[in-house]
Amino acid sequence: MVEKNTIPSYVYVDGFNLYYGAVKGTKYKWLDIQKMVRLILPKNHVLKIKYFTAHVSAYQNDQNKPIRQQTYLRALKTIPNLDIILGHFLAHSVKMPLANPIPGGNTYAEVIKTEEKGSDVNIATHLLNDGYKKAYSVAIVISNDSDLIEPIKVVRNELNKSVIILNPYPKKPSQELKQVATFVKDIRHNVLSISQFPAIMKDKNGTFKKPDCW
Repeated sequence: MVEKNTIPSYVYVDGFNLYYGAVKGTKYKWLDIQKMVRLILPKNHVLKIKYFTAHVSAYQNDQNKPIRQQTYLRALKTIPNLDIILGHFLAHSVKMPLANPIPGGNTYAEVIKTEEKGSDVNIATHLLNDGYKKAYSVAIVISNDSDLIEPIKVVRNELNKSVIILNPYPKKPSQELKQVATFVKDIRHNVLSISQFPAIMKDKNGTFKKPDCW
């Protein structure tokens, strides 16, 4: 029988996938990822957490979005074994079809489309590099992105290591990831609710608090 906290593990977090799949529109945005992983996988000893994201920009109707993100990243940095790896956003103008065009009117609209770039490549790179360096016995990937299929297959088939998927999209799990992962566990609201940082926190720069609207 495997004892608690004995499996050396690295955690790879797709920050935007986690946000949009699990916490957007909920009261669980102030998420302590380390606590969540320990609750879901109590047998795994988390040596390192790598959080992949990009800096967001202010929107016309939400000028404080970057401030909230920076506050959350500050909270994550209080986790001693957590690293933040940044990608970047690209914004460009594209024409997209209207869902309900007015008869005789335009059927397309020009919109600004923002895309987060780099996180999937960064996750794949770190997952493989750490695996080849034998940094972990088990990789825990928090994502539902099927772009990670190939690096996961390499880790499992070439390096003979386990890959656990923690799925932020319980209602829309990637069937492709299910086929290549060792196993998949959904991230559910009951775990999110008990995996929150304290409302008021302290780091080397002083005291800060959870964003009011969260």
